[in-house]
Amino acid sequence: MNATETPAPVIGSQYEPGDIAWTLASTALVWLMIPGIGYFYSGMARSKNALSLIMLSCCSIAVVTFQWFLFGYSLAFSKSANAFIGNFDNAFLRGVLDAPSVGSSRIPDVVFMLYQGMFACLTPALAIGAAAERGRILPTLVFIFLWTTFVYDFIACWTWNPAGWSFVMGGLDFAGGTPVHISSGGAALAYALVLGRRSGDHRDFRPHSMSNVVIGTCFIWFGWFGFNGGSALSANLRAAMACVVTNLAASVGGITWVLLDYRHERKLSVLGFCSGAVAGLVAITPGSGFVSPASSVAIGFLGACACNLAVRLKHHLKYDDAFDVFAVHGVGGIVGNLLTGIFAQKWVAALDGVTVIAGGWLDGHWMQIVHQLADSAAGLGWSFTVTYLILFIMNKIPGLNLRAKAINEHRGLDLAELGEMAYGYVNEKAVTVEGVDNSMEIGQAGASAASQSSDSINEIKIGSVSTLGRHPSDAGQVH
Repeated sequence: MNATETPAPVIGSQYEPGDIAWTLASTALVWLMIPGIGYFYSGMARSKNALSLIMLSCCSIAVVTFQWFLFGYSLAFSKSANAFIGNFDNAFLRGVLDAPSVGSSRIPDVVFMLYQGMFACLTPALAIGAAAERGRILPTLVFIFLWTTFVYDFIACWTWNPAGWSFVMGGLDFAGGTPVHISSGGAALAYALVLGRRSGDHRDFRPHSMSNVVIGTCFIWFGWFGFNGGSALSANLRAAMACVVTNLAASVGGITWVLLDYRHERKLSVLGFCSGAVAGLVAITPGSGFVSPASSVAIGFLGACACNLAVRLKHHLKYDDAFDVFAVHGVGGIVGNLLTGIFAQKWVAALDGVTVIAGGWLDGHWMQIVHQLADSAAGLGWSFTVTYLILFIMNKIPGLNLRAKAINEHRGLDLAELGEMAYGYVNEKAVTVEGVDNSMEIGQAGASAASQSSDSINEIKIGSVSTLGRHPSDAGQVH
């Protein structure tokens, strides 16, 4: 090179390294939430199904990451998208490197792609909780791929792509109230209705490991700092405020749920605290970059109250959403969206130095809640309808029938479909003695022994139904 020549600029040197570092760190935090969901769900299941739920959560990362590489990112975030869906301009991640991202000019496209990919991986992992203990694993993996393509990518495009109709309308969704929570809640409701109720006595459907539930909750809560704070896509005051209100809403939600249940049972429930914390996190998500700390207290409280009521109503409606995905994520997402329309404030959004909004009711912008309602209704309707169609068609294809056989439900999906168990001591005993396979009884015994002392606490909160369930293959079963 000639001494007088100017050296070529380093690729990506125009970006602030701190913003890239914060977004990449947030990517790792959101990734951790996904196995956290697996542990959260596994603890609420019976022991004979625990490992399959952890595996499905991890497989969601693998399946959706591949889909995101193929065309998922392009469908959701291509720069020439229409109001409803993108195109294949960036299929196979073509052209995704150092150009400014569609989400923010502060970070390059490749960083934004990776960060948003974690949201795409997490959402179906939430939804499939409704099918726990009776949904076959291989069809579930096919469903995850199809659902991400035909449901998540569409809703993400219209919510977060600058060309999307909700974005243009003025809908406010900072971190995924509609694309993540309302969509997974709607999908869970459809999944539960298509599969039908679990077979067996509802008194057996108690959490087998509260320690797993607490561990999962901690992973989820910890990762949510990247989920909400990282959505600022920059290391700035707005990201800090998002982290503050996220932690505050989760704390208020957990305390609120415990007190609501204490009224009925006079016990301080660990499961209730974990459920309330997640409900508070869900409710604050859409408004986390738009509301003040004082507003987040109200959002955490109201979100927990609404979700707690929805869980109790499930028993009267008699659908078996195993882990109350619709009641917590669907209802919590809707409540959070609507409360964002009330509590959003211009000064909070402006903390990043670039965002300008009209605000919500606190700022006198009365139409904002109408925008929030339209976005919520569209997201719920699209997710439920398309999910139901996907599942209906899959159920008609040989080899993709969704529900496990009655004998496999009885044994537990861990042994029936994985050939492995979550707990070694159980696995060692799952042997054939004198020609009799005892593995079916072992899974039931483990769940029963772990939960006999907590019947009144754990039976009501999450994962139970109010009637005796029967397998669809049994005579007279009606869906």
